[in-house]
Amino acid sequence: MDTIYITGGRPLAGTLAVQGSKNAVLPILAATAAIPGRFVLGNIPSIEDVRVTRALLEGLGLQLCALEDQITVDSRGPIRSAPDPELAGRLRSSVLLLGALLARLGRAEIPLPGGCVLGERPLDLHLAALKSLGVRVRLEEKRLLCTGRPKGGTVILPYPSVGATENLILAALGASGPVRLIGAAREPEIQDLADFLTACGAKLSGAGTPCLRIEPAPLQGAEHRILPDRMEAASWLCAAAATGGTLRLTDLCPDQLCPVLHVLRQAGCEIQAGEHDLTLRAASLHAPGAIVTGPYPAFPTDAQATVMAALLRASGSTLFRETVFADRFRHVPALCAMGARIETAGDLARVRGVPALHGAEVRATDLRGAAATVIAALAAEGKSVIHDAWHLDRGYGHFIERLQLLGAEAFAE
Repeated sequence: MDTIYITGGRPLAGTLAVQGSKNAVLPILAATAAIPGRFVLGNIPSIEDVRVTRALLEGLGLQLCALEDQITVDSRGPIRSAPDPELAGRLRSSVLLLGALLARLGRAEIPLPGGCVLGERPLDLHLAALKSLGVRVRLEEKRLLCTGRPKGGTVILPYPSVGATENLILAALGASGPVRLIGAAREPEIQDLADFLTACGAKLSGAGTPCLRIEPAPLQGAEHRILPDRMEAASWLCAAAATGGTLRLTDLCPDQLCPVLHVLRQAGCEIQAGEHDLTLRAASLHAPGAIVTGPYPAFPTDAQATVMAALLRASGSTLFRETVFADRFRHVPALCAMGARIETAGDLARVRGVPALHGAEVRATDLRGAAATVIAALAAEGKSVIHDAWHLDRGYGHFIERLQLLGAEAFAE
């Protein structure tokens, strides 16, 4: 979809099942290139990033079959070491093929990855870690050329990068000896990758902690169900909070949303959480205090924009500090065009609540920023037009249909 048209002012209400996690399925799909075998993956989200990843893997020689929310992958045949440059340039997660292909082939030629533009996100951590395992790395103008199978050893990450952690785990599958990773990311999506690899026979311990250990082991195909998408869940909760609605979410893990749920409760929402579901009832919102993003289990950067949109009409002032990405306030101009009062300076943004928002014609800039723009439009009085809405296709399946299911007056073209 290119453009979304929204008439705001309607409280969202209803029940939604949360889709499979975008940030979990992409590294797991990449992992299938590292292991010769047949895989059956369930709870696959219907999103553009998955479709592009499927095409990337097929271009490498893997055979994939998609049916509803399930993908079958057969990687037992010969595969290539260089993915399609045009497809790889559309995805940040394409860099995970670096670790997967090194484990499988001892060689990887990876075009520089794409994805949302959120400021500098260098691959220094990935490359330094691979070099410490004996991999030869050459960075050219438009690609990375890495050769040599990883050796065993200890890798220390100075920052708990999710992508670097995933790449090191995948590369370690082909290492000649045990690999110990210190300073690893702890996100639930890392645990899901570890669960998948364990099902494939990997000897991997420590997932969910800063210290991981991967030992050489024979690997094979497996079945796995992708965990629910906590960031999609956060977006729908913020939409309900912003519009004064009532929303029940099913098929999710509420414990993985604790920082977001804490902020929404502090802002005045009533939230009842079960083991795999939760219900939010919005009330008159007020500023919850300062919000600082950080690596898990801190407040997630992927929820910063959507929570900001939910608090535009909250009484008082909310301070956001973004510590993960340098340019993640790109959604602010669109929100201000709808009447929001937001001041930014470096990594800080202060939101001063306003009595009402108004519709506007705006442009989305990235995935989560697009979701934030939609949330503001749902809460605004009058009609809004959101251009470049294709960003949403990267991470939200059947987005307009699900909005309409909750009572929103929205359509796309």
